[in-house]
Amino acid sequence: MEIKLNFFGAAKNVTGSCYYLEANGVRLLIDCGLYQERDFKPRNWADFPVPPNSIDAVLLTHAHLDHCGRLPKLVKEGFKGTVYATAATAEIANIIMLDSAHIQEEDIKQKQRRHERQGKTSPFAYEPLYTMEDAEKVNTMFSKVKYSTKVPIGEGITAEFREAGHVFGSSSIRVAIEQGGETRTILFSGDVGRWDLPIMRDPHQFEQADYVLIESTYGDRVHGEVADIPGELERIINETHEAGGNVVIPSFALERTQELLYHLNGLLREDRIPHLLAFVDSPMAVKITEVFKKHPELFDEETMAQLKAGDKPCDFPGLTMSRTVDQSKSINHIRGTAIIIAGSGMCTGGRIKHHIKNNIGRPESTILFVGYQAFGTLGRYLLEKPETVRLFGEEHEVKARIERISGFSAHADQNELYQWISSIKTPPRKIFITHGEESQATAFQKFLTEKTNWTCVVPEYEQEVILD
Repeated sequence: MEIKLNFFGAAKNVTGSCYYLEANGVRLLIDCGLYQERDFKPRNWADFPVPPNSIDAVLLTHAHLDHCGRLPKLVKEGFKGTVYATAATAEIANIIMLDSAHIQEEDIKQKQRRHERQGKTSPFAYEPLYTMEDAEKVNTMFSKVKYSTKVPIGEGITAEFREAGHVFGSSSIRVAIEQGGETRTILFSGDVGRWDLPIMRDPHQFEQADYVLIESTYGDRVHGEVADIPGELERIINETHEAGGNVVIPSFALERTQELLYHLNGLLREDRIPHLLAFVDSPMAVKITEVFKKHPELFDEETMAQLKAGDKPCDFPGLTMSRTVDQSKSINHIRGTAIIIAGSGMCTGGRIKHHIKNNIGRPESTILFVGYQAFGTLGRYLLEKPETVRLFGEEHEVKARIERISGFSAHADQNELYQWISSIKTPPRKIFITHGEESQATAFQKFLTEKTNWTCVVPEYEQEVILD
């Protein structure tokens, strides 16, 4: 038996998830994500290590940009196969990829105009990685799969999608390959979620896999308790309100925004925070919330009970969904405290950068981070509390408070990753630890090896291994 596995992304780094699997003459990608760390962004522009027109299918774990964000580039460069994903993932990925293409096109236009004003010339063409037209093409290639169903992918190859508990529609995927009367299973964790989170169902735990690729985003630490979130949110909002500033929250449009609204709704119902104006300044988040409403079968029992009781967990009086640019700009004219939730979650683009620019010099305002900030992103830089930050080509003093609530994470921490993988009854042949900065991946390798005595490795970027 011979199965080829290559690590074309998320090897000793977090973003750009992309694994290549070749067996029985079938060539697959598991995820095809965008690189978001500054040091790795040039990889987005590089040629794919294998010709896109030679790939038969892509198995997509979930709709975050670092997992689906290069699919339009793959299609642009010749991919003509099928993209397998759950219905919710396919629908949300379409929204996210279109938004990514739109942001790229707008950023290119803004950069070109700025350079023209400054009399600069660029050695690079003013061209986005891909266009909205490229993103639209991906949407025609989805095959929507159901959880717990074995989906035939190619000769002797099936894939099983199960709940990952990370974001709406997310999956861990187990691929089974038959060769010469033998079967091997390769389990791709995707991003593993957490237990007992609002809205989301718990991650499914597998009992068998010959090989496992497991993420390690938080493989070196333990999160704050989920129960701490409302209290921390209450404290930060009340302190900022007393100071007279805004609460600016960079947030991922998928899951994190909806979870924030869920907690804000609860705090308001209990009168623990003032009834302030709140804005979701993200057309993408608004569209994704509509997908949530379309798939109530994916909610956990508690959220289903709230809906049946007539409560809308992600809505409350005073909440405005800002869709247009003019609506976004009007937020800057509000006097008093407002809660502003905007994308992107790592501050790499989108409307959040404008809100940070308008508040970063105000000591009464708070920039509140509620999600993972990858190395090399603006969000990560701000968490280090620098004296100045460069925004839109200009330096700004950092006077605003910088806060973080770690319990919000949709990624499993070290103990939860162990909880997820420890359900496997027979020791796998090998564990590959991916999707984490090198220090996090190696820390989790050491932790997991000591806990299980299983063979655990941290693969290199573009490394090829043969699974037997």
